[in-house]
Amino acid sequence: MTTQRARRATRSAALAAATAALALGLTACGGSDDGSKAASNDHTAGTSPSKGSGEGAGSTGGRKDGARSATVSNKATVAAAQQCRGDEMLVTAVHRFAGQQSDHLLVTASNEGSTPCWVTSYPAVKLGGNVDGATLPHSNKDNPGGDKHITLPPGGKAYSAVNLFDYGSKNHTAQSFAIALRGTDGHTGPYYSVDTKGQKPQFTWNEADVLNWNTKRPYDF
Repeated sequence: MTTQRARRATRSAALAAATAALALGLTACGGSDDGSKAASNDHTAGTSPSKGSGEGAGSTGGRKDGARSATVSNKATVAAAQQCRGDEMLVTAVHRFAGQQSDHLLVTASNEGSTPCWVTSYPAVKLGGNVDGATLPHSNKDNPGGDKHITLPPGGKAYSAVNLFDYGSKNHTAQSFAIALRGTDGHTGPYYSVDTKGQKPQFTWNEADVLNWNTKRPYDF
């Protein structure tokens, strides 16, 4: 009886151990299952940022919309910009390549105002001190497109050049000239005197012409 009871006790203990192991296995599986769901939820949550990233891409689309808004805003700013006025512009001139075939005056106009403004066409230039003299013609070698508005933000610059042709006889000599800005209709504003700078500020010419305003320096070599 003792042996039989011992065997029964052993079987009962083994059955209890197996049941306990099974219960633990179920719990572990359940835990694992819950864990998988949690992991799946985590993944979904992790995918959410991805969707969020897609929303981020939607937000990138938002940035594109923002970029569009900025572009529209810039266009609106350009549309709202007024013509530059001579008294709000700083105009300087440098005599470059004196005595050479590419002799010219580099003209730089800076917007010293607090709001954007535009220039168009080419500046009206009268060389020397004779303000009542003839306005220089536009260069026939210039690129087309001088009727466009070039909008200058505060501190922005536009460039032009006065091409000088000296044939060695009956030439004129000066160290300054007068400049005026043109409107869309071609009419000019008031003239302002500009002194030339450079190693040889004095320049000579028989004939001369002018280039359109540009955002890049002409003859920048």
